[in-house]
Amino acid sequence: MSNHALAERHRLAQLLTAAGPDAPTLCAGWTTRDLAAHLVIRERRPDAAPGIRVGALAGWTKRVQDDYASRPYEELVRLFRAGPPVYSLFALPGADEAANTVEYFVHAEDIARAGDDWTARPVPPGRAEALWRRLPLLARLEAGRRSPVRLTLSRPDGQSITVGPAGAPTVHLTGEPAELVLFTYGRGAHTTLTVDGPPDAVEALRHALPLPVK
Repeated sequence: MSNHALAERHRLAQLLTAAGPDAPTLCAGWTTRDLAAHLVIRERRPDAAPGIRVGALAGWTKRVQDDYASRPYEELVRLFRAGPPVYSLFALPGADEAANTVEYFVHAEDIARAGDDWTARPVPPGRAEALWRRLPLLARLEAGRRSPVRLTLSRPDGQSITVGPAGAPTVHLTGEPAELVLFTYGRGAHTTLTVDGPPDAVEALRHALPLPVK
């Protein structure tokens, strides 16, 4: 059985190691040190993890993350590479694969695409399919609720999903599943997607979500 989350964890740890603690990422305001601290507290500090999503708890999460970020960088990478401790929800059977395949893929690309000379890497077919299976729900929860237009997200073989407000003009985005996932998470400016639709609708979308600049 494939374990895409584990493969992406190893890749992300390698990228963190190679980049060092002060490299830029696509996470606004975060260096690789900040990203490493985020990854560690997400699975090792259940008291702080909710603030990643819940604004009212964000202050406590930031304090805990800043404390972890002050630790030696090599320690943070080692803790992340080691995987979740037994008390973590992510240690439950199947939880790591379900919750972290997309998380680790996106954060790996946050490092890999942070420079001006990035290129999209080939994604193994099985992993591309895993990303595609997760895309409908992610697109509705992320891009779909922020977009002022209807979005049709299509892969090159013609499979597509549609999200966003019914009755609004439609913008079509086409690319590999990995690129579509990155778009839904607000990394659209660093993707190889093609964008097509009425100019006014495309411009309205551009004001709400980043679109490719290459």
